Amino acid sequence: MSSLPMPVVFLGHGSPMNAIEDNPWSRTWRELGQRLRRPRAILCISAHWETAGPKLTGNGKPETIHDFYGFPQALFDVQYRAPGDHALAGRAAELLGEDAGARIDPRRGLDHGAWSVLLPMYPDADIPIVQLGIDTRRPGDWHYALARRLAPLRDEGVLVVGSGNIVHNLRLFDYHATVGEPWAVRFRDLVTDHIRAGRHAAVADWPSLPDAALAVPTPEHYIPLLYALANAREGDVVAFFNDDVRGSMAMTSLLIGTP
Repeated sequence: MSSLPMPVVFLGHGSPMNAIEDNPWSRTWRELGQRLRRPRAILCISAHWETAGPKLTGNGKPETIHDFYGFPQALFDVQYRAPGDHALAGRAAELLGEDAGARIDPRRGLDHGAWSVLLPMYPDADIPIVQLGIDTRRPGDWHYALARRLAPLRDEGVLVVGSGNIVHNLRLFDYHATVGEPWAVRFRDLVTDHIRAGRHAAVADWPSLPDAALAVPTPEHYIPLLYALANAREGDVVAFFNDDVRGSMAMTSLLIGTP
């Protein structure tokens, strides 16, 4: 195993159709999977598993969850049969600590926040995956502090993947939009400026940021960003990609550390 820690990624996942469409976002995910060092396993924090307290998937053969409606049958036909990882689930629960109340769910599968981005990255579905559920009742600084406890996983060959969107407002989303709403672009720019300057506390306190009420009407898509940032280390280079906004959704993504 390399002595270098694994990198960390945050992926703006957008529509689940990106899993099966050939577009600039999915092509970038595919290229990223080819460029990264092969991880021993993946810990994915997805916007689409909200839990009361942190939960981890403990299913050895997690099912592919199609947690959406109104899409073509081809998307419902997708089966991403990556194995689970009991050892990683236990290790992550240990790192999170008894005080966090982390529990392992032996039945939970992989939701589209995980498989829609991992399918283009690792189409062979041969890397074990564990998902970590997020308690959206908790504030950003709580999530950031909890995520920092997972830092040793980077030295253990685990790729930490946050999957969500910095800006995500489906109520106002226009599928035909080719440019971002002004407030969405402003919010994306402010958050990325904070990230570049290392002002993680400001990113974690998103409700106090201008335009947050529109950009983050519900927190589930934003919180995975905090899990990625919390696992950054001094000296890590942060690279942005897929850095565009369409209507009321930002696809902005981050690679933290050495690929």
